Amino acid sequence: MLNEGKSRDKGNENLLFDFNVDKAAKTVYITRQFNASLTLVWDAFTKAELLDQWGAPAPMRAKTKYMDFKEGGRRFYAMISPDGMERWAVQDFTSVTPKTNFKMYNAFSDKDENRELPGSEWDYNFSEHNGITTVNITIFNESFERLEKLLEGFKIGFAMTLKNLEELLATLSSKK
Repeated sequence: MLNEGKSRDKGNENLLFDFNVDKAAKTVYITRQFNASLTLVWDAFTKAELLDQWGAPAPMRAKTKYMDFKEGGRRFYAMISPDGMERWAVQDFTSVTPKTNFKMYNAFSDKDENRELPGSEWDYNFSEHNGITTVNITIFNESFERLEKLLEGFKIGFAMTLKNLEELLATLSSKK
């Protein structure tokens, strides 16, 4: 297993960001803590209007065309670059246990939802302790080649999106 190691987020030195890759199992394991309530973090991961505020690494932005967050539901969205280039993806929600867990199948696609297979299976687990919410994400890739192709920029990009989320949560928490 390739252990990218644990790091602490600046400004929130006690919040964990752990990113590990098990190439043999074609799986990425991510643990990230947030200084926010479970309800707020859950909403940020499951409501399109919040996802679009943090779900792409800057300078890109996320735009959800539609989202039906329920078991059997789907999200169709794009990450859009400053020059207008769109990178579409489809997420099929395969399991939802409110405020605890959801699973989805994610695949890149074109603007007409024609998927670029293979995709990946994402498993999100949420828990809260003393006001700190922990999100554990397991990403299984059907193809080793896909995993290899994604890894180069994925950790940096995903870390940037989670930093966006942290900033959004701080803003939303201060409004409550």
